[in-house]
Amino acid sequence: MLCVGRLRGFGARAAALPPRWAGQGSLQAGIRARRVSTSWSPVGAAFNVKPQGSRLDLFGERRGLFGVPELSAPEGFHIAQEEALRKTELLVDRACSTPPGPQTVLIFDELSDSLCRVADLADFVKIAHPEPAFREAAEEACRSIGTMVEKLNTNVDLYQSLQKLLADKKLVDSLDPETRRVAELFMFDFEISGIHLDKEKRKRAVDLNVKILDLSSTFLMGTNFPNKIEKHLLPEHIRHNFTSAGDHIIIDGLHAEAPDDLVREAAYKIFLYPNAGQLKCLEELLSSRDLLAKLVGYSTFSHRALQGTIAKSPETVMQFLEKLSDKLSERTRKDFAMIREMKMKLNPPNSEVMPWDPPYYSGVIRAERYNIEPSLYCPFFSLGACMEGLNILLNRLLGISLYAEQPAKGEVWSEDVRKLAVVHESEGLLGYIYCDFFQRADKPHQDCHFTIRGGRLKEDGDYQLPVVVLMLNLPRSSRSSPTLLTPGMMENLFHEMGHAMHSMLGRTRYQHVTGTRCPTDFAEVPSILMEYFANDYRVVNQFARHYQTGQPLPKNMVSRLCESKKVCAAADMQLQVFYATLDQIYHGKHPLRNSTTDILKETQEKFYGLPYVPNTAWQLRFSHLVGYGAKYYSYLMSRAVASMVWKECFLQDPFNRAAGERYRREMLAHGGGREPMLMVEGMLQKCPSVDDFVSALVSDLDLDFEAFLMDSE
Repeated sequence: MLCVGRLRGFGARAAALPPRWAGQGSLQAGIRARRVSTSWSPVGAAFNVKPQGSRLDLFGERRGLFGVPELSAPEGFHIAQEEALRKTELLVDRACSTPPGPQTVLIFDELSDSLCRVADLADFVKIAHPEPAFREAAEEACRSIGTMVEKLNTNVDLYQSLQKLLADKKLVDSLDPETRRVAELFMFDFEISGIHLDKEKRKRAVDLNVKILDLSSTFLMGTNFPNKIEKHLLPEHIRHNFTSAGDHIIIDGLHAEAPDDLVREAAYKIFLYPNAGQLKCLEELLSSRDLLAKLVGYSTFSHRALQGTIAKSPETVMQFLEKLSDKLSERTRKDFAMIREMKMKLNPPNSEVMPWDPPYYSGVIRAERYNIEPSLYCPFFSLGACMEGLNILLNRLLGISLYAEQPAKGEVWSEDVRKLAVVHESEGLLGYIYCDFFQRADKPHQDCHFTIRGGRLKEDGDYQLPVVVLMLNLPRSSRSSPTLLTPGMMENLFHEMGHAMHSMLGRTRYQHVTGTRCPTDFAEVPSILMEYFANDYRVVNQFARHYQTGQPLPKNMVSRLCESKKVCAAADMQLQVFYATLDQIYHGKHPLRNSTTDILKETQEKFYGLPYVPNTAWQLRFSHLVGYGAKYYSYLMSRAVASMVWKECFLQDPFNRAAGERYRREMLAHGGGREPMLMVEGMLQKCPSVDDFVSALVSDLDLDFEAFLMDSE
């Protein structure tokens, strides 16, 4: 999953852009860094040993988080934010006094960079640092920078300095495509804040933006809030499956994997029971988004949200979802019939398939048919072996090597965080990845990629190297074994490294469009593509070795694992179509034709097929409505693009260096600095249609005949 900042405009964009290769300055700097570094070590070994803690450095100074000197103590966030705000004021004055031209865009980008360098770092620290003082200081910095972003988004003089540039056709025509796109993105950020409106409407837009932020925060908190029920209302024999609190039972999730049908049913009905406050919050959020979209000139919020994406419009999204649903319908019916058959076998009196059934019964079918108990696979997937596998793949595809580097004192927030230098065989150092991979108290459970510092070409000709964090939740090593990954954990590791490579291999001139700062339906393509590599035996065979015996993972075990993922996969995809359609309707034409619950019921029955359960409101737990409002379809579209790239460029040879270089040149190198469809066209050498996207997704569900034969031997 890609983690994105909350700030708009001059703060972190919700997408990642591609980098163009910088001049000799940055490349020479990278090569110099490579020559002087004496602390690099092989990546596989570094992840299969316990960390040694900070090295003894009698003469060195405490560097501070990520090597930022001020951040050796929580108070440093105040110093960093004050410096960023001081620099911002100077840059605003420069932007407003500089004649319109390419320099205007460079100043705007430097303004964005000075704020993002504090905001992005603070956005990570406030959720991941183990010390409360650091988290609180980072939270305060986020608030402070956020306030400044709101001011900049409504600064009329600043807006007019950019408008003068974009209104001059001769000047616009003289700009290179990346510079023009970045200028247009900054203008778009201004306009969605209502800057082009009269004073009264502008104030209304600002007020709506503030209200939407507050409602989003409240709704997100409510999506995870547990429900409770009086003990006597639950059958006694299932109460032990839940947490007790006096006379009540607390239900904090769906318990989707519980083998007892009654436990899953109870959890579903209680956890999804409607909460009046949460319902009101969602209605206000959707209504406020619609009002803001109309105020700034869009017919719906969805039209506003999809500007600049692969899909471009809600009409295209709905065409994609409806065609996909049609193609899936027969397969989905067969999946539900298979689930019904298994339910009848295990629980004869109650064989109707209900919404709480598919996750559990599809797991039972997978286990029975393919014998894919994760514990059989874990010994072959030590963390060190998986990291070495990534290193081999990246080296053969892109000429990149990962080296472990000992961090300086104070540079990392936990002693088990590893620092990787990303080095190209001829271009030198490309950037740094901090790997925060292990479980610890109070650490968020999501696997995420965070941009800490974006790449950009600096005025002196050097390149500002990107810095990112990959955050996973892996078990720690034990006395008898290194950290061992399940197949799912291994796939997640490859997924997140896809985001990291997007950040590292972008060499955009502008920070505003670096790496993953691109449209949402393109941002997940590089990470999903890495999942295809993680599921290919030719790749897995390079690194999957038993940590004790050195025995390679048998090919038929990889084949069984891959084929098992296709069990009930049509029903899973159909569920995603339902969620994405619901998201589009909620952010479409307002006022909504019915209550959000009535719309849920209609959409579920039309696009999923399992019955709606009375007195439930799943939409109140749909947390993605906040970060992915009107863009939840992005997961499906990104997977379609990744599937096409895999089949057309890497299926024949996953280590094809020429295809790897084209992938870098056409897709990774541009971040958000080029229209996403142009990048897809450049990679595929054709312009894919909606039908092509649908076909790519559906063909992924087909069983592999070779694997079937191998498994039957």
